[in-house]
Amino acid sequence: MHTPVYPKTLWDVLVARARAKPGGVLIEDDRDRTLTAAQWVEWAERVAAGLQAMGVKSDTVVSWQLPTVIESCVLMMAISRLGGISNPVLPLLRVREVGFIVAQTGSELLVTPGTWRNFNYADMATEISRTTGVQTLVLDDGLPEADPANLPAPPSGEGDPVRHIYYTSGSTADPKGALHSDASAMNGATAPILGWALREDDRIAIPYPYTHIGGFCVTVAAMYTGAQLLFTDIFDSVNSPLVMSRKGATLLGSAVPFYNAYLKAQLEHGPEPLYPRLKAFNGGGAPKPPELYYELKRVFGVGIVSTWGLSEFPSASSGVLEDSDEDLALTEGRAGPGVDIRVVGPDGRDVGPGEEGELRLRGPQCCKGYVDRSLDDAAFDEQGYFCTGDLGVMGPRGHVRITGRSKDVIIRNAENISAQEVENLLYEHPTIADVAVVGVPHPATGERACAVVVLQAGETQLSLADLADFCRLRGLANQKIPERIEIVDALPRNALGKVLKRELRATYG
Repeated sequence: MHTPVYPKTLWDVLVARARAKPGGVLIEDDRDRTLTAAQWVEWAERVAAGLQAMGVKSDTVVSWQLPTVIESCVLMMAISRLGGISNPVLPLLRVREVGFIVAQTGSELLVTPGTWRNFNYADMATEISRTTGVQTLVLDDGLPEADPANLPAPPSGEGDPVRHIYYTSGSTADPKGALHSDASAMNGATAPILGWALREDDRIAIPYPYTHIGGFCVTVAAMYTGAQLLFTDIFDSVNSPLVMSRKGATLLGSAVPFYNAYLKAQLEHGPEPLYPRLKAFNGGGAPKPPELYYELKRVFGVGIVSTWGLSEFPSASSGVLEDSDEDLALTEGRAGPGVDIRVVGPDGRDVGPGEEGELRLRGPQCCKGYVDRSLDDAAFDEQGYFCTGDLGVMGPRGHVRITGRSKDVIIRNAENISAQEVENLLYEHPTIADVAVVGVPHPATGERACAVVVLQAGETQLSLADLADFCRLRGLANQKIPERIEIVDALPRNALGKVLKRELRATYG
């Protein structure tokens, strides 16, 4: 497939799909509701008119904290139709973070569910409204609709204005809002389109929060190619894999908990394939253990085709279906079209292939900076590259291997230890089902590695001595071997599958 050339605006992408194939279903949810391209345009225009009646116009910021439901994508396109600024908010965020985001963006409307997953979002929205004055809308009452006859002309996209604000998770400080235009955000769809070789007959499972920038990128990919999205608002590890089987999913994602659920479902189902049309597992929300890749390949015949990126720079790199197992298991693919990757050492100089450094990015999907402009100078280097904070290695053929975060390094006796390197090794231990390695304070060494471990079903113990012996037999340097082990029932993860290491450090530090 050739590199996509997108229309100037997000709205134009949907209109082009509706003209090309108006009756083509683009979205289906786990309640068997469907949405065609033409229906999407018509519904979004009615909702745009309803929003207009509430005061939303060009450049109005609308914050929306909704689950992965059809109404979410309709609302997003209605905001686009008006030329407003869409601010999707992850459902796991609570009053401190959401209130901060609403205040910092100057949002004029906050859209939430009533109660979802036993949390009352409507009450939270009311509390935020009292302090910020933001108007609120509860989805339980339905999206607002009106006659679209009085809508202004669709936005032109001239000048490449900001149309989207995506906030980072804010795991270490206040969340940071990345500013995207339609063009920059849509270019995040290029790597998935090419890496997964998307076609009209593909069906892509979306079990993760739609308000993550990955939801936007995959939506654009579906609108551009005609592929279908399969929505799941609450992923159930027992039933959701069976629903995706019934709906003929060809791409399943997108992080360790989801992969494990699909594996368990297939093993319990027996030798007959649950997903006979499966092309690949897609990933990108969190690092993948290489052993898990090979287990998926053994059971399903296909492995994980990963993308790597950030809210500020979505889908910077991607694997492709034709990559070797080694490349797919150990790397996040190669830079997407138009993307340039620098690997920079501690001294600020570029390092060569095979050497570790901070990964820095320049390309068409780069954000336009942050809502808080005081953060921009530190985010970009002197050559205009975005500083990701991710550590990695570039292979001789351009494949990117993520080795950790610059802030996810354990410093023991003044020597750096990559937590991810140790985790990848421990995933190979037959007794371990899940693991995270964090640095905890120690008076003699400064920090030491602590392995927080979930045991395989049926296993009851794993000693620190056994863990150390395993690491030595696998050739891990002595200073990298965990010096503490904690056994837990489950690791704390966010909705994207990322381990909440801050919680682990607080608990065991």
